[in-house]
Amino acid sequence: MKTVSRKHAIMAVEQIVRYIENCDDELREGLVKTPERVIESYEEIFSGYSMDAKEILDSTFNAEGYDGIVLLRDIEFQSTCEHHLQPFSGRAHIAYIPVDRIVGISKLARLLDMHSKRLQNQERITIAIANDLEENLNPLGCAVILDAQHGCMKCRGVKKQEAIMTTSSMKGVFFKKSEARAELLQLIRPQK
Repeated sequence: MKTVSRKHAIMAVEQIVRYIENCDDELREGLVKTPERVIESYEEIFSGYSMDAKEILDSTFNAEGYDGIVLLRDIEFQSTCEHHLQPFSGRAHIAYIPVDRIVGISKLARLLDMHSKRLQNQERITIAIANDLEENLNPLGCAVILDAQHGCMKCRGVKKQEAIMTTSSMKGVFFKKSEARAELLQLIRPQK
């Protein structure tokens, strides 16, 4: 349940626009509806707060003896840095080794969306997805690797345009067994 009304959120954005424009009087024509549009876009950009991992991963299927790596790689994502409210985006690789149950592949992308469509840091997204997989699927192991470029690095501060941050979380056999980790990393490498 929201504690801040939509009307108050629109008023808050209007104040930010006034601050940016250094304007005490009426907003100019091009900005009059901007606060409302910003709130509408925020409702979509931050829709992850209304999602639940247990609901996303609740529908599983019999693994039918499959005991290899299940990998969904190169899943694009966008998120918003909680420190500067700047966007960051990149690609995620999500893997697990089932014991008895598998999950539809779209569920892995939805899980990524749930966590990335919140005010975030990349490390938290990475760990949260791995924890959700471990908790809800009880796999032999799971792994999450995110590569992203951050707006706060590109447009302010150090202004590094090509920097890519990589985070990973390895659990179960991916953490304990170097062979499993090596196989996963081989599968993630770009195909030539």
